[in-house]
Amino acid sequence: MSHDHDDRPQLTAAQAAAALNPPPGRNGGDLVVETLQGLGATTVFGLPGQHALGMFDALRRSSLSYVGLRVENNAGFAADAYGRITGEVAPLLLSTGPGALTSLAALQEAAAASAPVLAISSQIPTAGLGGGRHGYLHELRDQKASFRDIVKSVHTVRTASQIPSAIAAAWESALTAPHGPVWVEIPQDVLLAETVLPVVSALDATPRELYPRPELTLAAAHLLSHAERPAIIAGGGVVRSDAAGKLRALAEKIDAPVVTTFGGKGAFPWEHPLSLRSWLEDRYTTDFLESADVLLVVGSGLGELSSNYHTFAPRGRIIQIEADAGKLESNHPALGIHSDAREALADLLDAVEPREDDTAPERVRALLEKVHDRIAAQDLTLEQQVLASVREALPDTSPSFWDMTILAYWAWSAFDARHPNTMHSAQGAGGLGYGFPAAIGAAAADRTKPVLAVSGDGGAMYSIAELATVRQYDLPVTWLIVDDGGYGILREYMTGAFGEATATELSRPDFVALAESFGVPAVRTTPETLAADLGRALAAPGPSVVVLPALLRMFEPTHL
Repeated sequence: MSHDHDDRPQLTAAQAAAALNPPPGRNGGDLVVETLQGLGATTVFGLPGQHALGMFDALRRSSLSYVGLRVENNAGFAADAYGRITGEVAPLLLSTGPGALTSLAALQEAAAASAPVLAISSQIPTAGLGGGRHGYLHELRDQKASFRDIVKSVHTVRTASQIPSAIAAAWESALTAPHGPVWVEIPQDVLLAETVLPVVSALDATPRELYPRPELTLAAAHLLSHAERPAIIAGGGVVRSDAAGKLRALAEKIDAPVVTTFGGKGAFPWEHPLSLRSWLEDRYTTDFLESADVLLVVGSGLGELSSNYHTFAPRGRIIQIEADAGKLESNHPALGIHSDAREALADLLDAVEPREDDTAPERVRALLEKVHDRIAAQDLTLEQQVLASVREALPDTSPSFWDMTILAYWAWSAFDARHPNTMHSAQGAGGLGYGFPAAIGAAAADRTKPVLAVSGDGGAMYSIAELATVRQYDLPVTWLIVDDGGYGILREYMTGAFGEATATELSRPDFVALAESFGVPAVRTTPETLAADLGRALAAPGPSVVVLPALLRMFEPTHL
């Protein structure tokens, strides 16, 4: 069998000589960082540990920029945000056992949000692999088993020569649609052992594209072209695949109203005449979508939040475009199209026939008025004022990262993201502590614009240590902490369900003084002065904290 080598990169004479005479003093850790550089990585996140020191020692011999956080889970959240903002793989370097396991919640969020995180952890020495009880520090019987349910793929390295291939395979897995976290583990002795292998040159780990099947595109185009009341639900897949332009063109070609999921914020212009915005936890919106005779769901699995807590019962045909095959028809029967959102929308845009519906903008306007009137009847002026102040202060192109807090729950439905891929939250897995470390990851990706993090006082306590990180790297992150003295949303849930709340009230520090003790400027604000104070903080270079003492309430749910 012959092979065509013409398309492979050819080594120059100097490169060939370097390959035959690699520089001395390199170890397995150098192979890790050389591989990452060869794949195109520029920034890595993490936290060192005893077994991982070979990797971290090699960092100083590399051109990689390192951002070290104070807690592994926070390092995972930072990598998650870097992957979301850039669309590139975010390497996360971890130690063994406790260090590795502390990242689990962050990797669950990355999996739920399809963020391409490449976690590379150390392992106990090779002699200890296999499940025996050798008594090594950090020893687990099967470390990767703890990650297998969360990440897309797991890779265990046993020799130095396996390192480049394992990392390249994981890299490709992370970037194959749907994006997601992957796991590589390398024993301590392999990382520390000196190597005479040549320096790793450029690698190709380009993922395969995920195209729609043409017969499914034709069937979907026919349904949409001849629909009487089409509508579109746009999810996070539209944002991740950079398909907002294709989505808008398709919606305008067939006059279909569009609602964005909470993960799809910014995928469709908020003020567009066809924009239903994001009021998915609203019965009026649910009714509107149920009445569509053809519903195009693109980049969403129609999960709990997107289906108004599974009360959504569509009466028309559903077309579902989804890169995650496991989400196809997982909640509702559909014409399921397994594809990247951008590729599928591009093909649909070509295949669909133009369709005019002069009533669509009026139906959209009538729905939004009903939603507005429902909220207006609930005496929630403070909440709307606070959210409007955040929108006023935040530059249009600045990314924002929202923790699991009442203001974020409002933002999911009511915040105008203005641009795709600018508003992110932890609503995928729903863990506390996401907002601030995620903002650190976004700021590391692009230091030219301020980044906003929004937390409650409960979630903020998960991330206080990272005030040291944001100061150390002088990152342009402004952290808004809404201080209501407890787990506010759980307080509401428990009071509603049981008449009173238990375990939700929290003692907390003076956040302003605490931030200032880290050398981070901080201010205590009020609802009336929030827009000005937050605007000043975002405009100032470096990190800052704005503390808003306020008791916010949620709007009434419609699914009960």
